Amino acid sequence: MPELTPMMQQYLDIKAQNPDSILFFRLGDFYEMFNEDAKLVSKELDLTLTTRDRNKPPDQRTPMCGVPYHSADSYIARLIAKGYKIAICEQTEDPAQAKGLVDRDIIRVVTPGTVISSAMLEEGKNNYICAVYGDSSGFGLCLCDISTGEVYAASFPAGEEGLSHLQNELGRFNPAEAVLSSGAYNTDGLVPFLRDRLDCLCENGGEARFRIGTARPLAEKQFKTGLTDVPAQDEAAIQAAGGLLAYLYETQKTDLSHISALTYYTAGQYMELDLTARQTLELTATMRGKEKRGSLLWVLDKTKTAMGGRLLRGWLERPLLSPARIARRQQGVADLVEDAIVREELALALREVTDLERLAGRVVYGSAGCRDLAALSAGLGKLPRIRDLLAHCPSAILQTLREELDDLPQLRALLDRGLRDDGERPLPFSVREGDFIRPGFDSKVDELRDLLTNANGHIVDMEVKTKEQTGIKNMKITSNKVFGYYIEVAKSQTGLVPDHWTRKQTTVNAERYISPELKELEHAILSAQDQVTALEYQLFCQLKEAVCQQVEQIQKTAAALAQVDVLCSLAAVAAANNYCMPQVDSSDALTIVEGRHPVVEKVLKGTPFVPNDTHMGGGDNLAAIITGPNMAGKSTYMRQVALITLMAQMGSFVPARSARIGVVDRVFTRIGASDDLASGQSTFMVEMNEVASLLTHATRKSLLILDEIGRGTSTYDGMAIARAVLEFCADPKRLGAKTLFATHYHELTALEGTAPGVKNYNIAAKKRGNDVIFLRKIVRGGADQSYGVEVAKLAGVPDRVVKRARQILEELESQGWRPAAPVREALDQEQVSLGDIGGQTVLKKLRMTDVNILSPIEALNLLAELKQDLNES
Repeated sequence: MPELTPMMQQYLDIKAQNPDSILFFRLGDFYEMFNEDAKLVSKELDLTLTTRDRNKPPDQRTPMCGVPYHSADSYIARLIAKGYKIAICEQTEDPAQAKGLVDRDIIRVVTPGTVISSAMLEEGKNNYICAVYGDSSGFGLCLCDISTGEVYAASFPAGEEGLSHLQNELGRFNPAEAVLSSGAYNTDGLVPFLRDRLDCLCENGGEARFRIGTARPLAEKQFKTGLTDVPAQDEAAIQAAGGLLAYLYETQKTDLSHISALTYYTAGQYMELDLTARQTLELTATMRGKEKRGSLLWVLDKTKTAMGGRLLRGWLERPLLSPARIARRQQGVADLVEDAIVREELALALREVTDLERLAGRVVYGSAGCRDLAALSAGLGKLPRIRDLLAHCPSAILQTLREELDDLPQLRALLDRGLRDDGERPLPFSVREGDFIRPGFDSKVDELRDLLTNANGHIVDMEVKTKEQTGIKNMKITSNKVFGYYIEVAKSQTGLVPDHWTRKQTTVNAERYISPELKELEHAILSAQDQVTALEYQLFCQLKEAVCQQVEQIQKTAAALAQVDVLCSLAAVAAANNYCMPQVDSSDALTIVEGRHPVVEKVLKGTPFVPNDTHMGGGDNLAAIITGPNMAGKSTYMRQVALITLMAQMGSFVPARSARIGVVDRVFTRIGASDDLASGQSTFMVEMNEVASLLTHATRKSLLILDEIGRGTSTYDGMAIARAVLEFCADPKRLGAKTLFATHYHELTALEGTAPGVKNYNIAAKKRGNDVIFLRKIVRGGADQSYGVEVAKLAGVPDRVVKRARQILEELESQGWRPAAPVREALDQEQVSLGDIGGQTVLKKLRMTDVNILSPIEALNLLAELKQDLNES
């Protein structure tokens, strides 16, 4: 094996300490990678793979690649997005003062869950890292966003029930990285859930860092508040928190004092949603494109700050269960809905507020620059205006938040005095460059800058002063590259030269000297740049320390500001879309009058959304069987009910004329399915797994959304399963949960009148010849047919296939294969009269027409239009 250079030996020693990370090794202005790391990075980032050993045989060459240190963040971000960990190795001593090889060490390890750079983070979304502890007594979970300092902890019982709750919480927070104890890592199904369904980087963290004797002291040292809320017997949550802290200390190697407040919560505080429900309801992203546009978050997010955007997502992911807390939020929204002027002024003021949470986090973490301090000061400077606006809002929540907004005037004044204005030229990217301290803030900085900008003036001043002191009239101070600055005296006046001057050179007409005073000035001029840069960095550290002293108050202010932003956003959406304030209580009621799907009504272009009512609760309205053709709107209606319920419990107004929502503890959905090829499960198996989970974990306070149960198997098997599931859900003696049940098994409509609490509904449709028109209206009774062939035609199935399908359907019906028509109640009062749709259209147009202003031609055109409407009906 060829002999290694000292630098290469140093690299290999450091790499051996971090075998699971890509090592970014600082060499001058580059981060270099060698050997297998170089091959991997060159492939992943499409970088050129090179070597320094071109004079060696190919098998002895060391592959390498590198990236500039000043643009490393973009490269690191791409590697992090691919799931890699990056160990940053920096020079830990000044190369100019090093004797031999420069000392180097790991300053931090960047992982998917510990990124702090704004370039690697999504502004409106938290980036969580979590730790999971598991043993025979249960599970502990701790989650942290180190960019904001937020920390949450909870615990769950052992067994399948506890694992299900744990997975639901992991799905709620969607961590980017997970550190698991050996017991948790080996729990069946947990790691695959994290990796495959949440795309989370998982690491077996062993047991040592999770032991209670290690974990508790770490937690007690780190957290100033919240630890006392953890029950004494709940060691699992403490073990998870301590294990996470140990991992962060090992990888971050820096101050984490902004992580100081632990939030411990229990299952009874928030509505629980499993990952399937979150995805099918499209709360934060669409199912197909995984995009924000088209999700509920897209509709509700009119926030103006990054903090507000993250909090709104949190409220949406964690609806409340307390009617009192919900009502408190609603009153804040109501204040801002009613006062449009204050709402608009608040939005304008909030738009100017910077991301105080993450700015404070970067300051404490040590990665902040002068631009971050300036942005922090600018953000705090907007708070007085926001406080003044909130003074007009009477609700308790907004007044409380107003009191919590502290603009920290002393800190802001210090930062404004210390940092120069950004207007004339941008503040430098790196604090090592200098030129960011405001003139007048520090006299020494001003003196050094004066030396830099007015060096010639100082030399002239010394020349004048020297002539006066010595009486030498024929002299001058100048410089060259050999001697630097020197005093040139004509030979006729050398007799006046002081004894302490040192002669350096003789020329034909003059002698050249240097004096101690001149050498001192020369040193000051030549070293001024280094001195002022170093001094500015010291002053920056003092400013940064002043911010660190106030980080807890900044975090409280940021949290209050985020709530104001969210309430303002919800109010803006409610006012723009004609939402109502729902009544939320502890009853079993679920009454919605003229409810609308919040997302679908926003994406419809030129087509009004057809509102629908919902009347559910205990007794006779516990379960609704919804029949009707595909594409008619059954799934939209059921999702609409679930989303309105969820919006109400997060404190939002809802898209309806009025609503009364009894608190729901969980929302379950069984809508659509696809094969899970990775685990070898068919569509039907996936469906049955979801149904099993639903029936196991639902309670009487749950809301169940079931679409096409049993369609993945034979007709009779599917119908039998569907009926058994519906009977179980609707029976008050077994489950008795509010259930919306869409099906094509029309035979199930016979359950109305025989099974308690079951009612039939259908989507009204109008058939004209071989065409069908969906009216999107939910009406009482079961559907009389499925219109399957007509739907196939609407979907674009070729005409010859559609015609053949009609022939086969007629043959089957003529042979008596068609099931008997379901029992239907008289719909005289509730069913839309399909035969009079044209007449209703004519009446509507006539009511909207002012005949007094019609010209004869316009009247004739209107008459022709009305006649056409009647003929088409």
